[in-house]
Amino acid sequence: MTSHNRCAKTLSALASLERQRALPDGTVVRTHLVDAGSTDGTPEAVRRLHPGVRLRSVGTDVFWGAGMRIAGRESCSPGAAPWTHQLWLNDDVELDDDALAVLLATEHEAGGDAVVVGAVRSRGSTGDGGGTTYSGRRGRALDLVEPTGRPEPCDTYNGNVVLLPRAVHERVGDIDRAFPHGMGDYDHGFRARKAGFRLYVTPHHVGVCDANPPLTGSREPGIGVRAALRRVTSLRELPPRPWWVYCLRHNWPWAPLLMFSPYVRTVLRAATAR
Repeated sequence: MTSHNRCAKTLSALASLERQRALPDGTVVRTHLVDAGSTDGTPEAVRRLHPGVRLRSVGTDVFWGAGMRIAGRESCSPGAAPWTHQLWLNDDVELDDDALAVLLATEHEAGGDAVVVGAVRSRGSTGDGGGTTYSGRRGRALDLVEPTGRPEPCDTYNGNVVLLPRAVHERVGDIDRAFPHGMGDYDHGFRARKAGFRLYVTPHHVGVCDANPPLTGSREPGIGVRAALRRVTSLRELPPRPWWVYCLRHNWPWAPLLMFSPYVRTVLRAATAR
């Protein structure tokens, strides 16, 4: 896990992880959290309320991808306890009480050594009939994969809730350092498939995680072309170098066209809006 100035959500995510039930006998969960310079009391609250969490504080220049790579590396360092799986968990996810059991059961049903992606729903929805916010992704358009009551294959995944068997981690590794924030989860999923592993979405939702607001960042109305272009090329959206690496790896021979298309669309959208 990683965190930055979302104390209440981070504590909720950790509490939901500690509530997990119906796990196989002998299951032990160890949590590695990388906090990126929170000033809202997150590290202090975690140490007080969840003393078993292995917390590492780093600078504010460490974003999600880099933080998850640090946490992943520490969880399987030579001095770490024996382990069979890694679980990626965003700090704004509140897991259902049986989430981890469902993830493990889905991997078993898939025949073992498969990546299992936990589909999550928005807070306002109930049941499994809709409201999916993050899940596996499928097809050229990377469409969101909805839970169907059985394990659904996917091509890659959002990194909000992902279960990686040890065999997958040993072959594919952590999130690539080429992606300090976004795109690293999609890249990891494509690399896992290329390495021959199967990817599945859980039969039903395993928790709650609201989607990011749609009209923010470079899409904020009325900000102007220069501001929109500055935001879309920032580390929080599509920084040119990581985006080019992603396009080269996964969208050849269309990489040159795809590289520039989101920046052109952003300029046209901002100019039209004004």
